[in-house]
Amino acid sequence: MNSLGGYNIEDLQPGMSASVAKTVTEADVVLFAGISTDVNPVHLDEEFAKTTQFGGRIAQGMLSAGFISAVLANKLPGPGTVYLGQTLKFKAPVRIGDTVRATVTVREVTTGKRRCVLDSVCSVNGKTVIEGESTMYCTTAA
Repeated sequence: MNSLGGYNIEDLQPGMSASVAKTVTEADVVLFAGISTDVNPVHLDEEFAKTTQFGGRIAQGMLSAGFISAVLANKLPGPGTVYLGQTLKFKAPVRIGDTVRATVTVREVTTGKRRCVLDSVCSVNGKTVIEGESTMYCTTAA
């Protein structure tokens, strides 16, 4: 591990996994709207959202995707690493009150380039709501 508590590239092995879980609140959606400027009424206006295919308000997709970033930054590979890329497929909506579990699993480690690729999944009650792939630049012990 590095001095910040993150994994060095030499410590990573395919199959390693970590997760975080967060319940999405009204405040999260409103604050994310302010920070991101994503003020789509499907996120903020219940009356409008009732007229959509979702039947009510949903959280911003990138709010939920941000939980993937939290796992990568804080747990695996962790502090000291740098985000290089992310793909995302949004599979189902997240609603206020849902608990989102973001899980990353190491798929590939390229020691010479100090890069790792991780499968990224967000789920609510066991149902996948987001899936993708994260690429990270890692610290090294050398």
